[in-house]
Amino acid sequence: MRVSKWISCQIGARENYAIPRALHQRGSLYELITDLWSASDSRSFALAKLHDRYHPDLADARVKSSNLSFLQLELVARATRLRDWDLIGKRNRAFQSFVINECNKINGTPVDPKVFAYSYAAKGILKLAKQKSWPTVLGQIDGGPVEERIVSELSDQFAFKTAPSAYWDDWREECDLADKVMVNSRWSKKCLVEAGIDENKIEVIPLAFEPPVESLSFVRSFATHFTAERPLRVLFLGQIKEQKGIGALFEAIKLLGGEPIEFWFVGLAHTKIQNELATLPHVKFFGLVPRAEVGNYYREADVFIFPTHSDGFGLTQLEAQAWKLPVIASTYCGDVVRDGENGLLLHEVKGEVVANTLKKLLEMPQLLPQLSSNSRVAPGFSVASLADSMTNLI
Repeated sequence: MRVSKWISCQIGARENYAIPRALHQRGSLYELITDLWSASDSRSFALAKLHDRYHPDLADARVKSSNLSFLQLELVARATRLRDWDLIGKRNRAFQSFVINECNKINGTPVDPKVFAYSYAAKGILKLAKQKSWPTVLGQIDGGPVEERIVSELSDQFAFKTAPSAYWDDWREECDLADKVMVNSRWSKKCLVEAGIDENKIEVIPLAFEPPVESLSFVRSFATHFTAERPLRVLFLGQIKEQKGIGALFEAIKLLGGEPIEFWFVGLAHTKIQNELATLPHVKFFGLVPRAEVGNYYREADVFIFPTHSDGFGLTQLEAQAWKLPVIASTYCGDVVRDGENGLLLHEVKGEVVANTLKKLLEMPQLLPQLSSNSRVAPGFSVASLADSMTNLI
């Protein structure tokens, strides 16, 4: 008897292997094909690239990887100074070749495969699946060329290298080949439709997130008012770059000079930080921190801010809400914030708008415990919900 099962293809540990985990949970995963896999949760590996390439939920799953060849690719790239789009293209082509080789071994097995592959490294995979009449789903990770245009127009003061035209040609072919294009937010769907992708084949399925165990019993408390001694603590966590709305946030800091607010920035800086901000005592840059320490910042902050100009979803919103932390977010990302219920929405990513929103919290501090009481990871963002959505997708 033949059974229908999924082949899940992905480079890296994207969303901590949520898709293959969800499929395996339902017994519908045939195999995960990935670039690197550690085969255990040991942290004794000398190579950092393998440290996070594992999940215990997939301990008994069928996983195919090629550690040696992909580590060699990275070493050669470093030795030859291959970088940027050239390196991305080389990685994507190598991965597709590996997947195609593995898929061709499935002939003769009692499995009718369905294929899931992420955007920008899927064209060859989807072509092969089409030839074999296997159903296919393309997982779109961002807003595509519309997002690139938004980011490229943000500022002429930072270096932004747009993708080569062949990159977007390949992507459009991926979208044509796929039976379904899965996006994580209505914002991403809007971007894809604007780029000319058939709206009828796009499905919105949000990311999955499992709260850390220690967050489940966490009880949050807030100050009744904010002072210079106990300021409002605003947390930004992620890549510090223009796409994430960092320019608007920096402008808001200037506009809020003298107000009892402390700004915390956790993450790698991809944009130049103005000297006048870097020296302000109420603006703190912590840089990259170990994953195990991230929860400390969510616990100690009063509000999380995510003023992105464009994101496929923005998983940090769910991370914050797991710690019962209210979120201020733009509307250009995943639908997590319900305005006035569990957070506040920014309908424009501008310094003045950000500043006014934070002033509102200073003037009405009672809002924070109200928003916090509704801040939790909703069932619709669970791995089980993702499994249901994938089951019904094709």
